Amino acid sequence: MSELSNHRSQRLEKLKELFSAILRSDNVKELYEKYKGIIGLCVPTDIVYLVDELVKMEIPMPELKKGINKLLNLLYKTIAEYPYFPPREKSFLWVCVENNRLMLQKLTELKPVIKELNRKNNSDGLSKSAVEKLVELESFSKYYLIKENLLFPVIEKHVPEFRCLSVMWSFHDDIKRNLKRCIEIAEKGISDQTEFNRLIGEIYFNMNAVKFREERILFPLVEEKVPEKELDTLLVEALEIGFPFYEPDLLANESQIDSTPDQNMNLGTGNLTVEQVRLLFNHLPVDLTFVDENDTVQYFSAPKKRIFPRTKAIIGRDVHNCHPKESVHVVEKIIRSFKAGEKDDASFWITMNGEMLLIQYFAIRDDSGTYKGVVEVSQEITGIQQLTGEKKLLDW
Repeated sequence: MSELSNHRSQRLEKLKELFSAILRSDNVKELYEKYKGIIGLCVPTDIVYLVDELVKMEIPMPELKKGINKLLNLLYKTIAEYPYFPPREKSFLWVCVENNRLMLQKLTELKPVIKELNRKNNSDGLSKSAVEKLVELESFSKYYLIKENLLFPVIEKHVPEFRCLSVMWSFHDDIKRNLKRCIEIAEKGISDQTEFNRLIGEIYFNMNAVKFREERILFPLVEEKVPEKELDTLLVEALEIGFPFYEPDLLANESQIDSTPDQNMNLGTGNLTVEQVRLLFNHLPVDLTFVDENDTVQYFSAPKKRIFPRTKAIIGRDVHNCHPKESVHVVEKIIRSFKAGEKDDASFWITMNGEMLLIQYFAIRDDSGTYKGVVEVSQEITGIQQLTGEKKLLDW
């Protein structure tokens, strides 16, 4: 085992050297000739360990992603020819692969529409067809949500070298942003064909690249490190988010809520049972997420209409890993300020899917003022914003 580790360590040092050379040079052919020895010796899991070390070096994300793309282009043949065994049929990872297969099929169906759109220079009928197919493709964002909220926490738990996930998450965001922008352009009639084609090209490359990297690099490592039973339990919660193109049948006898004793709790201003507290939180028209003083997610509420997806896999997760690399610094700044006693709250409001959302963070402190965590409260406020005058009578 130590000999294997030494060999991996040697390969990683050479790969880091190759990565640094890639950042300095655009002559890929020359680099391939120089490093083809190590390129031929690599195994897919080397990439997970390599990217983990690269992320720890705090290379800016745009530069890191560009370098990784070039590196994996050089390693593509080696990884593609490495022995590959598809996941067990009907397992969680198999469902992921099946959704990937259907995503690729829809990408392929989009190609002739884009080609004809370019040939006829912005036909209205073709623009509408492009919008329809892009909107259908945009629904694949649900699959990325399943990965980010279910699979990633499990990987973090079992694989210490999990930092490659932040890079994959960033690629997810690129894909979602570009799809949204392409739909906006196509709906308006594609006045800028150059921008549209550039974005389409990035979408094709990134969606294919993420699929390949999942199935040939990440998933085999997951199968090796994560117990099969634990992976399969993710299916039930994944169905709450909803797979985009293929959904398995619901698993039988899966309990969504753990039974809890009907025990009274003295809350200072009244006594409630555990069940009453659960029901109370779940009937508030807000999403609640509580992170303790150790930055660990301990609880989230489950209202009928969720603002942001949450799954049980998030419980026990370090909150810093629950956000994309590009935006996690905001969360870190809030928590730092709360812990230092400099601030007690922070508010943001955004528009998403035509709704106005208010997202607030509140510091939780005990009676002596000691920091005990932070609660995130998210609420859809479109209707509240539209209120005018007064309402004093019941109208139902």
